[in-house]
Amino acid sequence: MSNLELPWGVLAAAWVLVIGLGPITIKALKAFKIGQMVRSDGPGTHLKKAGTPTMGGVLFIGVMVIVSLLGSNGNPLVILAALGTFGFGVIGFVDDFRKLTKNGTTGLKAREKLLAQGLLALIICGAAVAIVPELAQWIIPFSSRVWEVPHWLFLLLAVFITVGCANAVNLTDGLDGLAAGCMVVAGTVYAVILTWLGLPMLYGIVFSLVGACLGFLWFNAFPAAIFMGDTGSLALGAVLAFLGLFSGTALFLPLVGLVFVLETVSVILQVVVFRLAGGRRLFRMAPLHHHFELIGWAEPKVILRFWLAAAMGGVLTLWIL
Repeated sequence: MSNLELPWGVLAAAWVLVIGLGPITIKALKAFKIGQMVRSDGPGTHLKKAGTPTMGGVLFIGVMVIVSLLGSNGNPLVILAALGTFGFGVIGFVDDFRKLTKNGTTGLKAREKLLAQGLLALIICGAAVAIVPELAQWIIPFSSRVWEVPHWLFLLLAVFITVGCANAVNLTDGLDGLAAGCMVVAGTVYAVILTWLGLPMLYGIVFSLVGACLGFLWFNAFPAAIFMGDTGSLALGAVLAFLGLFSGTALFLPLVGLVFVLETVSVILQVVVFRLAGGRRLFRMAPLHHHFELIGWAEPKVILRFWLAAAMGGVLTLWIL
């Protein structure tokens, strides 16, 4: 099988499997009464979403892992990325499960999640750089030069990047199809990057990602019939980090995931301003997508414009690479 045949087969397989298994998954989640719980302090328009099946990440993350492994050709980096994706999905699953069983919107404690994510990221990235030491060579933006990252620093940065990406996508997952659509854009950008850099061995990761997210969007697009939950969002963020770390393009991740960065920064700024300004707020509500809802933008408009912002980030990435 040629390198051109493999990626499209992986993408199609992931898409078809998610589309085919979607109705079954939604029916099962409804049967077990696994429904979304809505924040009481959130936008009023979200109250009607209460009870919508959640934890839909079990659908597309499972497909991503299986399809990427089948398309890995035994490449250790693809195998490690698949294992890491599954691991972050498990962390998200436990978090979602606790929210449901405690009948509230609080799952794992922040320190519990961060510790579990950090340890998993350390194991996966440590194994990756031990097998392929060249991973510690990062392309510098606006330059053809490469930064030779010491292995100890690579591991520290890899843990920070992986945990950061996972939680950034988690914060973005607040509107129908928003996170999944932005991941389709990011995955497409990485498909181009991998082709330019001559790294077809990582096609199994990126094309399974794009195919699975496209399939999930069939059910998750506005108005959503299913939500991914932390099960899906944490795993998607981890995949994005692994793509950057395993391709030597980690320094480009802030642009590839532009919307995820903006959402995270909005939360940080909101907290800082609130504490320093005696309770005043910079945004109507954080993350950023809620601010635009509260100033009057309809949810579909927010989603579409954030997708466009994600696409612009991708274009800028390809321009400076």
